[in-house]
Amino acid sequence: MTINLGFVVAEFNRDITYMMEIEAREHARFLDAEVTDTIYVPGAYDMPLAIKKMLTGGKVDAVVTIGCVIEGATQHDEIVVQHAARKIIDLSLEFGKPVALGISGPGMTRMEATERIDYAKRAVESAVKMVQRLE
Repeated sequence: MTINLGFVVAEFNRDITYMMEIEAREHARFLDAEVTDTIYVPGAYDMPLAIKKMLTGGKVDAVVTIGCVIEGATQHDEIVVQHAARKIIDLSLEFGKPVALGISGPGMTRMEATERIDYAKRAVESAVKMVQRLE
């Protein structure tokens, strides 16, 4: 059985999320999963609505989020990730489907974000394993 994945990708810090997305797509192919739907959103904070739309459509077995939240001068990065992560968990439970957290941050520099590009690969791995184990 082919696992159908949906990707929700943040455009903020696109230089990094672009590399994350490429690595995630390559890993999905390696795991014989297919990325059947992709929605690009402005930032991590905007992901829950896109995830809900994707899960409501019923065409995906799991959703992978791909985003990067870099530390700024305020605690804005922490608030964004905490609230996005909480809603992502809620949507996974509401729809009974895995939604993998491939958002790096908060509290990291641009250099640290570049070093964490593999978070997207880990999120794909998590989504595929959860689909397999929950069948």
